[in-house]
Amino acid sequence: MNKKLSLLVMSLFLVFVLAACGANKGNTAGNAGNAPETSAPAAEAPAENEELSITHQLGTTTLRKNPGTIAVFDYGTLESLDKLGVEVTGVPQSNLPPHLKKYEDSKYTNVGTLKEPDFEKLNAMKPGVIFISGRTAEAYDELSQIAPTVYLGIDNAKYLESMKENLDILGQIFGKEAEVGQEWGAIEDSVKAINDQAAASEGKGLVILTTGGKVSAYGPGSRFGIIHDEFGIAPADDTIEVSTHGQSISFEFVAEKNPDYLFVIDRDAVVSEGGQEAEPASKLVENDLVKKTNAYKNGKIIYLDASYWYLSGGGLISVPEMAKEVQEGIK
Repeated sequence: MNKKLSLLVMSLFLVFVLAACGANKGNTAGNAGNAPETSAPAAEAPAENEELSITHQLGTTTLRKNPGTIAVFDYGTLESLDKLGVEVTGVPQSNLPPHLKKYEDSKYTNVGTLKEPDFEKLNAMKPGVIFISGRTAEAYDELSQIAPTVYLGIDNAKYLESMKENLDILGQIFGKEAEVGQEWGAIEDSVKAINDQAAASEGKGLVILTTGGKVSAYGPGSRFGIIHDEFGIAPADDTIEVSTHGQSISFEFVAEKNPDYLFVIDRDAVVSEGGQEAEPASKLVENDLVKKTNAYKNGKIIYLDASYWYLSGGGLISVPEMAKEVQEGIK
């Protein structure tokens, strides 16, 4: 009897052991199946699949982050993308400023001009985003039918504020927020230095543009008003009409206002008319009337680089150079 009882106990013990092993095996398998939920987070969607909604002056545009194919119809935006290390695909290759001449290379698609986009080439490109500004604004609706189109123009009434807004948009789209912050910090430092210098000098300035023997003046809030509004140069006349082409003036006007600084932008130096090479602006500007001004007498006629001021502007290459020119000019 005792022997039979021992065998029975041993059999029951083996049954329980085998059952326990089976249960543990099942639990292990179940845990393995659920492991991704407890031991590691689920993989995130690629950043390029993230959708952004960008509000700008002409509307709201939805696009994907880090679009791979980019067309740019604004030289300020092009130079900012260049500075941030973002490769573009298509640009208007006619009349590129000297600091953007690398984009004449055949590896970039020529997508027309700033005022006349080549819609056929753009359709073939299938861009992920198109950037435009004032010169291309009229084509916004048609361009938006081809690809997400974002307007990044400069508001002359708040030049640096609108520039920063544009840079923040680029930073958001391409994940370059840190780089934008660093570049902007350097610009703020240079602008503060110019303002301090201008305040110490107490000189007044006049900004003129020359083209085809004609002269226009630009004051605060105008296309070149950054000199007064942001760099702190007091205007020799604060009533100059604000318009795209400036207020038409004579050299009698310049002599009457008698600026301490005369800033000159020579449009003909960067925009040729009829293929003829224009005479330098100095031959037009430095006449008997202008020679009576403080600016001439003190060597403060400052010829600005029109490739930054007229063709481009509002970007991470042109604006630091513009600030440098003004700072050097008023020393």
